[in-house]
Amino acid sequence: MNDSGLKLKIYQQQPVHLDVEIECRAGELLALVGPSGSGKTTILRTIAGLQLPDSGHIHYDEEVWLDRQRGINESTQNRHIGFVFQDYALFPHLTALQNITTALGDLAPGLRAAEAHKWLKIVNLKGLEQRLPADLSGGQRQRVALARALARRPKILLLDEPFSAVDTVTRKKLRQELAILRRSIKIPILLVTHDLDEAAMLADRLYVLHKGQTLQNGKPDEVLRYPDNALVARLMDHSNIFSATVEGHYPQQGISRINWYGLLLELELNEKFAVGTSVDWVIHPAHMIMHRRDRPSRGERENPVHGEVKELVFLGETAVVRLELKQGDANILNFSLSSHSARRNNLCVGAPASVSLLAEGIHLMAQKVTGD
Repeated sequence: MNDSGLKLKIYQQQPVHLDVEIECRAGELLALVGPSGSGKTTILRTIAGLQLPDSGHIHYDEEVWLDRQRGINESTQNRHIGFVFQDYALFPHLTALQNITTALGDLAPGLRAAEAHKWLKIVNLKGLEQRLPADLSGGQRQRVALARALARRPKILLLDEPFSAVDTVTRKKLRQELAILRRSIKIPILLVTHDLDEAAMLADRLYVLHKGQTLQNGKPDEVLRYPDNALVARLMDHSNIFSATVEGHYPQQGISRINWYGLLLELELNEKFAVGTSVDWVIHPAHMIMHRRDRPSRGERENPVHGEVKELVFLGETAVVRLELKQGDANILNFSLSSHSARRNNLCVGAPASVSLLAEGIHLMAQKVTGD
C-alpha cells in the first residue's frame, strides 16, 4: 500500500490569517469546513503554490514543496496538483475534449486525444466531446473540470466547492459519482465545502476551521456528534446548545447528572468534568422524543421537559418545532418529527408539549474562558 501523503504547517497574517497544521494520507478525502473567511480556499491555493505564506512547510511524501526557512518554493507545475476551482475555470473557446487535452502536455501529441476521450468516458460525458463550455450544463462543466484535473495524473486533488454552482438534484448525482470515482484514485483529496451533509457523506475526516485556525478534526460522525466546544457545535449547525453545572457522578448507576436551571438531567457517565464545573452541553434532535398524548411510554421517564410550542412549520413530511420551556433564559428547544405525528398529537402554536432528552444523546463540552 502507498503510504505517501500530504503534510503541511503554514502561518500567515495577511491577507487571510492562517495558523494550521494538516495531514492528508494517500487515498484519504479530507473536508475543510467552516464559515466564509476561515481560510479554506487559501489553504488550497497555498498547497497548489498559488499563494506564499509567511512561514511554514509543505511536504508530499519525500518531496519538499515549500520550506520558507530553507528558501524552497516549488512551482505549481512541479507540484503536479489537480485543482477543480469553484467556477471550474474552463477555457471558454475550447471544446470539452480540448479542455482536457490541455492537461496532457506530458504525453506525445498522438496519444493525447485518446487519453482525453478516456477521461470523458470516465466522467460520463461521452458524445459531448465537441461542445463548448457555454453549451454544457453546470453539472457537465463540473465533470469536464474534474476530468481535466485527473488527466494530469496529479499527486493531490484539490476541490474548491466543486458542486456549489449546480442544482440540488445534480449535486446529489455528482457527489455519488465522486464517491465512486475516488475508490480508484489513491491520492490525497482535499475538499472545501460549506455543505455539512456533503462533508459527512464524502469525507474520511473533517477539519473545522474558524478565523484561520483548526478548532477540531476527526471522523465526520465524531465531530458532528461530539463537538469540542460550543463554537464547533454552532459551526456544525447544532441548534440545541446550553449551559449547566455538573451535579454529580454515579458510577454504580453508570450515569452523571447536570443541573440545568434547577432541572436535573441524566446522561451517560462522564467523569471528565468535576462536580461543580460549569459546562456547555448539546443534544441532537435525533435524541429528542416527543411524548404521545394518547399513549404514554416508559421513555417519558428519561429527562422529561415540558413547554409550549412557539413555532411550528410543516416542510413536507417533516414538522419543525420550537418549544419554549419553563426554566432558564436559554429555554428554546428545537426538534423535528414527522408531520403525521405532529398532526396526530394536535400540535399547534400555543399548545403544551413534552419531550424526553435521551441520556445517550447529551454531550458535555468545556466552556471557553474567553469569547469566541
